[in-house]
Amino acid sequence: MVVFAGQGDARRSLELLWRTGSEPRSAPGPKPALSVDLIVAAAIELADAEGMSALSMRAVGERLGRTAMALYTYVPSKTELIDLMCDQAFGDLRDDHDLSGGWRPALLELAGDLWEFHLRHPWLLQVSYARPVLGPGEFRMQETVLRVLFATGLPAGQVRRLVGALLNVVRGAVQIAAESRLALKETGLSDEDWWRARTSALGELAPDLAERYPNVARLGEESAPPPAGVSYLEHEARLSFDAGVAVLADGIEAAVCRGS
Repeated sequence: MVVFAGQGDARRSLELLWRTGSEPRSAPGPKPALSVDLIVAAAIELADAEGMSALSMRAVGERLGRTAMALYTYVPSKTELIDLMCDQAFGDLRDDHDLSGGWRPALLELAGDLWEFHLRHPWLLQVSYARPVLGPGEFRMQETVLRVLFATGLPAGQVRRLVGALLNVVRGAVQIAAESRLALKETGLSDEDWWRARTSALGELAPDLAERYPNVARLGEESAPPPAGVSYLEHEARLSFDAGVAVLADGIEAAVCRGS
């Protein structure tokens, strides 16, 4: 399921993101006051724990001990809530990557942070980049990435393309890792058990598989088992991520050398 951000009323959404509008006051009573920040925090906790499919104004309200109608006073709909969640999550990404050793170590560190960030908030992988939220958290995330990439000395036009290349490498690899975790949760079957059952059957049904597809077979010969506690697919996704980021960094380095 792909979710598009920025689908609510443009002005109201941006007022909420930048907190420029006046926030309504809760009615007096024994319950603690609601706020946009409390609602967003509860929504992120819900999505982190149960996924985007579990997100609804009613479910968030239950976490806060309130009705969905009470939330609508602060956030007009689920559409605006998703914008706020994305922006809050982006704003929590650290922005102090050390450039004293050069741009490459900082880039590798930043990429690793983005990997961990998306595993903490896997629901973000369902939110398309086609419609940015344009909030302060998203701009802060962009500034963080650009600070590292501009340290390469490359012109703005190339840096702009590198931002997309980096985020595509990260999202492409971490999506597989996140889905591996989800597959175990949804099916109750680990990667290892799934592959064991199908490899056994495939060996009987297609005994000449290695001869028919020698290059595919070669990949299997050169693969290493994952470390303890990590699924096969998540391990492979991490290796793909490391390789992709390293190749991207090599390409940047070559571009820097050509321009010097």
